[in-house]
Amino acid sequence: MLFNSFEYFVFLVTCLTVSCLLRRFLRLRTWFILLASFYFYYSNNRWQILLLLLAVTVDYFVCLAMQDERSKARRRALLCVSLTSNLGLLFFFKYVNFFGESISSAAALVGFKLDWVDLNVLLPVGISFYTFEALSYTIDVYRGVIPAERKWSRIAFLVSFFPHLIAGPIVRAKTFFPQIGQSFQLTREHLERGLFLIASGLFKKMLLADTLALFADHAFEHVGTIDSFTAWIGVYSFAFQIYFDFSGYTDIARGSAVLFGYELPENFRRPYVAMSITEFWRRWHITLSTWLRDYLYISLGGNRTRAKWGTYRNLMLTMFLGGLWHGAAWHFALWGAMHGLLLSIERALGIRAPVYTGDAPAPIGVRRRLIGGAAIFQVVTFLWIPFRAQSLGDAWAILARMFAFESSVQITNGAAVAVCVIFLAWFWQATTEFAAVEQRLLRTWLPFKAAAYACLAVGVLIASSAAPRAFIYFQF
Repeated sequence: MLFNSFEYFVFLVTCLTVSCLLRRFLRLRTWFILLASFYFYYSNNRWQILLLLLAVTVDYFVCLAMQDERSKARRRALLCVSLTSNLGLLFFFKYVNFFGESISSAAALVGFKLDWVDLNVLLPVGISFYTFEALSYTIDVYRGVIPAERKWSRIAFLVSFFPHLIAGPIVRAKTFFPQIGQSFQLTREHLERGLFLIASGLFKKMLLADTLALFADHAFEHVGTIDSFTAWIGVYSFAFQIYFDFSGYTDIARGSAVLFGYELPENFRRPYVAMSITEFWRRWHITLSTWLRDYLYISLGGNRTRAKWGTYRNLMLTMFLGGLWHGAAWHFALWGAMHGLLLSIERALGIRAPVYTGDAPAPIGVRRRLIGGAAIFQVVTFLWIPFRAQSLGDAWAILARMFAFESSVQITNGAAVAVCVIFLAWFWQATTEFAAVEQRLLRTWLPFKAAAYACLAVGVLIASSAAPRAFIYFQF
């Protein structure tokens, strides 16, 4: 059930209607939303919902036992049970073929023959996300950040709430538990904000991301025949395709949650105007980068090591594993390792990212922000090449095509449109860095908002004439 499908629209309206009718019966309303979330996942995954229920149930009993246990050794053993259960399922369904083939290839290099048989394991949608959510709950209980939850349904609600179930944002129990079961009245303010976020997400996904996908797919799927200009357009198109696609999903998720009285964390904050790779990761997929920092980087020792190289090692290993989290292939690992290397270099040079939240103006001058942001955007865009390529060979091939400048270039109307979209998209991020745009748009005169929604509806209807295109992060 895709967010950009008519089926989801019917599902959302139905759930919202029933939820409003049950607003005075808080426990029944919570159970209804939980069961609706189970149906949402079951509608596309069938038996794989058993894996979700297994993860929830194991962590429920592990944390209950951990809460009543005083022995540090036994608490650590219980934590290992949760880690083994969650990461074991993730490893089997996502990485078993990858590591099997890698070991077989490595053995062949030294003269041993190990034939690996592909197990044809089907990757359950969303397993990477709900695994991290379940682990964050268990680790927080182990660390004493939160107490163990006594009700199984609340843990199930945390992990399976349908707006964030498939592709995030990754939620934390500490901030989400207090919202579960609270009384809620759908007001005009909630309705306007929810619809604004959903409309923004549909616009990003269906009218921008899916359009740019045509140019990105053409470039990366025909690396041996494209010209230099097509390669450049394809790379820059993918940079904004993945941003519009994923931030569009997040907007729809956050907007859907608002309609039910829940706040999901912000996941993107104009990442392409970041002035360093460090700042980029404070703006891009924020819930994943903070998860990796809090539960992996800090667990490895973070920057508390005696020697500086230990900090760099921890950064490299965190980003390397973060790259593998995105996909079971070496080009994802390379992408993560390159980001880790740049983060380490910035740490060595003493480069720090500004810390601020929300839409508050950045504490940096306009000219410096534009120049620095444009420079880092070029670096990030080049790093997207191994991420999007099907293999390391394809990544090298498209990079070679980009710098094989031809004497004559044919620019089609479609390519010209793509260039305009790319430029305007970056310019929009740069200018909105200095203004609370969302709040201003929400306060716009009602007839203007109605006209904008009408135009968007027409555009979505035209775009929806083709089969809905899945979101990129569904494959992770």
